[in-house]
Amino acid sequence: MALTSTSVVGHPRSEVFAWHERPGAIMRLTPPWSPLTVVREASSLDGGEAVLRLPLGLRWVARHTGYEPPERFVDELVSAPLRWMVPWRHTHEFHADGDRTRITDTVDTPVPGALLRSMFAYRHRQLGLDLAAQATARNGGDRPMVVAITGSRGLVGSALAPFLTTAGHRVVRLVRGAPHGPDERHWDPQRPAEDLLEGVDAVVHLAGASIAGRFTDAHRAAIRDSRIGPTTALAELAARTTDGPRVFVSASAIGFYGADRGDEVLTETSARGDGFLADVVHDWEQATAPADTAGLRVVNVRTGLVQSPRGGTLQIFHPLFAAGLGGRLGDGQMWQSWIGIDDLVDAYHRALYDTRLSGPVNAVAPTPVRNAAYTATLAAVLRRPAILPVPSLGPKLLLGQEGADELAQASQRVSPAALLAVGHRFRHPTLEPALRHLLGRDLRARA
Repeated sequence: MALTSTSVVGHPRSEVFAWHERPGAIMRLTPPWSPLTVVREASSLDGGEAVLRLPLGLRWVARHTGYEPPERFVDELVSAPLRWMVPWRHTHEFHADGDRTRITDTVDTPVPGALLRSMFAYRHRQLGLDLAAQATARNGGDRPMVVAITGSRGLVGSALAPFLTTAGHRVVRLVRGAPHGPDERHWDPQRPAEDLLEGVDAVVHLAGASIAGRFTDAHRAAIRDSRIGPTTALAELAARTTDGPRVFVSASAIGFYGADRGDEVLTETSARGDGFLADVVHDWEQATAPADTAGLRVVNVRTGLVQSPRGGTLQIFHPLFAAGLGGRLGDGQMWQSWIGIDDLVDAYHRALYDTRLSGPVNAVAPTPVRNAAYTATLAAVLRRPAILPVPSLGPKLLLGQEGADELAQASQRVSPAALLAVGHRFRHPTLEPALRHLLGRDLRARA
């Protein structure tokens, strides 16, 4: 049987086809809830092969054929034993419609269409949103850059890097192990090589140990030591590299504002809060000072609760709520300042090209919600009840008192004032559409 999915994007066919030819396209189009993960993308749409990983160690190898730019290309499943069990031939067609492009995906496979519609609905939405964001950036002054990224394999980096390459930028991954190919360089976080940033236009510094966990002395030391020293060393290197970056974008966090500020609306000009994470974030941001002193434009991206089924809180909550075992935390009155992973990517992208941004930038959606509203919305999206509240004692048992206060029970009502001031548009400014997109629960896909 064949499944056909069609949509129209408001961009010329040549631009849309070129987007598919750039590195990173397959990563941007793979749904975040999918069991497929990209191991290697194809070197070309003309005969190249993409390798994806499935559970149980299975490999999905898709060979690109039928290359007729800018009209079509085909990918076929060629790896055994899957090709005998699940034949798959996917034809991508691009039809000019004035300044717009009609995209038609046709898949010949025995897989029931009901299992595929959400995937193709996601792919078409994601493509249109990415193209729109990249067009907005070009109109705002974005030009091809060489961008060095630390933490490129983490939750944020694995979304940001392919977005940048599909936008026409070159990404250089700074890796701690042996580099593979010209787009990777070895990075020693404590003593970076003097030539590490040569020929680089911008740095995006994302690396740092996860803050999740019980706040033991060892865990607190890992959080702090993975951020302050490496950020200082990298900022100092950027400052003294003659043929180096002019922009230094560093990850930060809304933990700067402290664990509980009540109903106060927090902007980038709000005072620093109290507690371990507030102290760490303050020192983390101060560690970028050498780059700022040397005249680089420095942006500290204070990130909220990132929404993605690939990581963070949503990765934890999704299976619980899908099983009908979710509910609010305590009285559910804590403010949760969230942001969808792709809106966070857009915020980092804007930090690279928009010269009006410098210093702290709150990367949160403009509509924070209380925990009770968050859990009710997630349950509604998954069409499950949310009737099992989690007592406050639960997080304390798992994280300890300090960890529970700083993480699970933190309440911060944060506004993206700096982004709004430069006219930034969010893909998903409200929670329900964001969750529906990320979890493949778009109502139109079921129609």
